[in-house]
Amino acid sequence: MKVLFLFGNAAVGKMTVGQELMKITDLRLCHNHMTIEPVIEIFGEYDSRITMRLREVIFEEYAKSDNYGIIFTFMWALDMQSDWDYLEHVKEIFEPYGTEFYYAELVASKEERLKRNITENRLKHKASKRDIEASNKRLLNDDNKHRFESFDGEITFENYIKIDNTDLGADEVAKMIKERFNFT
Repeated sequence: MKVLFLFGNAAVGKMTVGQELMKITDLRLCHNHMTIEPVIEIFGEYDSRITMRLREVIFEEYAKSDNYGIIFTFMWALDMQSDWDYLEHVKEIFEPYGTEFYYAELVASKEERLKRNITENRLKHKASKRDIEASNKRLLNDDNKHRFESFDGEITFENYIKIDNTDLGADEVAKMIKERFNFT
């Protein structure tokens, strides 16, 4: 099995690239809002503990499956040890099954991410982003609160690629990832 960690800042295009990558490979997509939005809908607010438990069940069951692999999109606060630890925890779920891990980091300018924050596809799949003013505010606050872009040489995993997709379409980025990692 293959697990692709597709990470980057808010509205960088993780979900959209994941959708395009799923179209051209046998990988399935689990974008982070697939677990965030149901929790908000059911409980009336975001709860990280419930969201993490939901992801855990999905990962545990997926790891046992005969599927080719999964794309997991998330915002990785590189300045927080707890996020590094969480990544290792997710890997531990899959490791007993002989899983290969891949890492694709997307970066884009703040101006481009603010444009992408209001795209039809994003709003369709992420109800919590439909209050544009609040969503833009969260994006800017996140930028000020944590670091979601790696320093040169910080990510030392063997199967890693960093792509500035400011001026690239999601389909182009998906093809780059597929070719870099030889996904089928």
